[in-house]
Amino acid sequence: MRRTSLLSIVAVFVVLNLCGCSKNATVGGGGAGATLKDDPDFVRDVALKSMAEIDLSRMALSKAASGDVKAFAQMMVDDHGPAEDALKTIVAGQGIEWPAQGDEKHKKTVEELATKQGLEFDREYMKAMVAGHQDLAAKLESRLDVQSVADWKTAAAARAQSTAMPDPKASMGDVAVRPAASADGMTMKINTWAAERYPIVQKHLDSARTLENAAKERSTN
Repeated sequence: MRRTSLLSIVAVFVVLNLCGCSKNATVGGGGAGATLKDDPDFVRDVALKSMAEIDLSRMALSKAASGDVKAFAQMMVDDHGPAEDALKTIVAGQGIEWPAQGDEKHKKTVEELATKQGLEFDREYMKAMVAGHQDLAAKLESRLDVQSVADWKTAAAARAQSTAMPDPKASMGDVAVRPAASADGMTMKINTWAAERYPIVQKHLDSARTLENAAKERSTN
């Protein structure tokens, strides 16, 4: 009797695992697997982070003291705007709500930066850009093939040059970041978008760190 019950439990376990009924279950090589957030949460989080970076960068275009910081801010507006539009197009008509405005954290950062001027503004703006891009990169990684991200990071580290600000437009076509595979078509489209954006966001982060360090040096001299 006990043996029969054990076999029944094992059989149920196998059936449940083969079923793979979760919409966001990954298939094949990689991704965050069971820790992956569902599509609406991911889209909302990414949209809020992108909105914050665009709004802060528009402020920097008029308030930044450094020409390099202003150039970075313009790049943020130019790059993040089309990326937002591309994700909006992917999720249009899918019942995924796009946030109408930034969250409280975003509003607080905007209010704090609005009180800064000159070199202090540059330093605090770049600090916010580093933190924002770190968060965004981590969010995108949850939608990517784990091994391909590791390979990309290894290659990027080997090419890093401390004497020059990294070029966000530079291509690393020989080391591709792959989306995490999914049986769901919509999830796969979102993951593919994340894979396309990830190298750009990482290079933005490199540039932001370089400019943050420069802003710190100027403000202490």
